[in-house]
Amino acid sequence: MNDAENLFAEVFLGNSLWQWTIAGSIATLTLLALLLFRRLVNVQYERLATTPHTEMMELPLKVLSRTTLPFMLIAALFAGLQALVLPPKLTALAWTVFTIAAFWQAGLWGSTAVLAWLGQRAQREMMANRAVASTLGIIGFIARVTIWSFVVMLTLDNLGVEIKPLLAGLGIGGIAVALAVQNVLGDLFASLAITLDRPFVVGDALEIDNFSGTVEYIGVKSTRLRSVTGEQIIIPNANLMNSRMRNYSRLRERRVVLPISVSIDTPPEKLARIPAIIRSLVDEHPNTRFERAHLTKIGSNAFDFETVYYVTVSDYNRHMDIQQSIFLKLLESFEREEIWLVNMKPRPKIVAPRKDPAEQLEASANT
Repeated sequence: MNDAENLFAEVFLGNSLWQWTIAGSIATLTLLALLLFRRLVNVQYERLATTPHTEMMELPLKVLSRTTLPFMLIAALFAGLQALVLPPKLTALAWTVFTIAAFWQAGLWGSTAVLAWLGQRAQREMMANRAVASTLGIIGFIARVTIWSFVVMLTLDNLGVEIKPLLAGLGIGGIAVALAVQNVLGDLFASLAITLDRPFVVGDALEIDNFSGTVEYIGVKSTRLRSVTGEQIIIPNANLMNSRMRNYSRLRERRVVLPISVSIDTPPEKLARIPAIIRSLVDEHPNTRFERAHLTKIGSNAFDFETVYYVTVSDYNRHMDIQQSIFLKLLESFEREEIWLVNMKPRPKIVAPRKDPAEQLEASANT
């Protein structure tokens, strides 16, 4: 018994072995408690994540589930050291290590919280407001850069680095870096312009120079389109904002110009009926608005007409259906009126052959 008491009475770094045992026990229990807590949080979060609706506690649980093992080890050791009497330098070192670990863990929690919140917001806004949903990726990038910048500065401050002179030096060096990466910064500022000005959003159909497609993703460096032929088109944001683009998703109505050239042999009375014929065909469709139809030119071998009408829906397939219907009915109407388009010959009429008079008498006698 005296041997055990003597053993526990041994002093190491100003603390008895019994004090070190207590400190180790506190550190071990703290680590086990933190591991158990993280395990329970993970189980609860996985249960809530499987539900179709977003629960109120889902976001906090997801954030806590990102607690790292190194932070738990440092926290457990720091808790155990509180039972010891250490030299001031070791105490200050322990505080510094724990504080830095806490800053980085808080940065990870904050980054996870921002990304999780933006993800939930994107799911809610994608159907109702695509403009808001398309800006969330840029906002998430800026938020993460801000969070980790603060973490780095606080870490350096706890390590004894003077922040003010460092920031001044970074300001001078930042000019040189900005010149070196001006293309990247140009794309970054262009992405901010897209976020704030919103010339297009995810899902819009664009035509840019010789490319056309649907916006799939708006990133910090580039924007990705899915072309009508299936491949993905990647365009840097700076080039995108410097280009002339057409946003067909914001098209309210389509203006259609329909030129028609009829034969020079068409008499004036039939020419006068052509605008009315075309107008009646256009007015038959509920999604059209007739503008005008006029004889615009008398050529050497044709009369040229120009018709203008509007399709009041943005759907391209509907526009083509209406145009096809007008074309087919126009050909039928012109054939009934015997109005022939240029280079279009009239169909030969089928005339029954005349019978011989003797055959006609014989047929009438038989009847």
